[in-house]
Amino acid sequence: MANLSDTIVETTKEVASEDKTLMELYLSSDLTLPFKDRRISDRRASGGMGGRRASDRGIPDRRKIRTCDMKKITVLIPCYNEEKGIGKVIDDVPKEKLAHLGYHTEIIVINNNSKDRTSKIAHEKGIRVISEKKQGKGNAIKTGFNSIGNDTDYVVMIDGDNTYKAKEIPRLIELLEDNFCDAVIGSRLEGKLKEASLSFSHRLANWFFTFLVRRFYFVNVTDTCTGYFAWKKKVVDELKFYLKSEGFAIETEMITKMAKLGYQVFSVPITYDKREGSSKLSPYIDGIKIVWMLIKNMSWNPKKRAIQNYSRQYDKYLDASKQADAKV
Repeated sequence: MANLSDTIVETTKEVASEDKTLMELYLSSDLTLPFKDRRISDRRASGGMGGRRASDRGIPDRRKIRTCDMKKITVLIPCYNEEKGIGKVIDDVPKEKLAHLGYHTEIIVINNNSKDRTSKIAHEKGIRVISEKKQGKGNAIKTGFNSIGNDTDYVVMIDGDNTYKAKEIPRLIELLEDNFCDAVIGSRLEGKLKEASLSFSHRLANWFFTFLVRRFYFVNVTDTCTGYFAWKKKVVDELKFYLKSEGFAIETEMITKMAKLGYQVFSVPITYDKREGSSKLSPYIDGIKIVWMLIKNMSWNPKKRAIQNYSRQYDKYLDASKQADAKV
């Protein structure tokens, strides 16, 4: 009889110890959740799950709920011979911090005919790489836009030369998450410029371009030639159909056409460092293209363009119908 009593006592202790261990693991996992998920968990633990213990619900269920609640950020990195900077940019993306804030992150590198190890370095880091054979940053960005998954909530674009700091992505996303605006651009002129990162002539040209954008497009931005953008996915879905630029005028085209489409665009200060590798920008040729883009888009009307596109599609439909009738 004494042996039976001792066995019962030992079994009870083992069960209590197991429940305690499971509860500690559960609480440890729960504390890593975003604040809103922890509140939901607290309500469930207090009776929202029918009074069941945490060990009954199971830790895997909590992780499943946590993953489903996450929003997705797609980071686009257009590259042309950026082997010196691309690895640092990829490593600098704050995936863990974004996960803690409730975001899942996907990185896409757009390889624009690189002749160096850019693509190989990205592959080695497990990053998705897509190719755009037609040379030009604008072409690379348009290809990137068309490669974004439907499950994406926010899109970030950053150059692969390590001049911009990917760790500052949360700063741009915050304004979108709070519905303060529809698109955010990182402003170098308002932010922290590292030594020799931006020449005086480039600053002067940028001030001039920015003045034109603020004066004629009424957009409250302070850097029109930046390569650091963040958008709500719906903005990219509409904007990509109107983009024509093949080169570095793409940033100015995106800003001016977003203004014409009625989207709210604002700037946030960022860090700008000296680039890794050589610059592909041609100051005079690309400067002329940017000025022409600013002048040309003043008369651009998205409604007229949409009607023209619809008219062309309808004409193609009529032609196809006539050809089908002719075969019959």
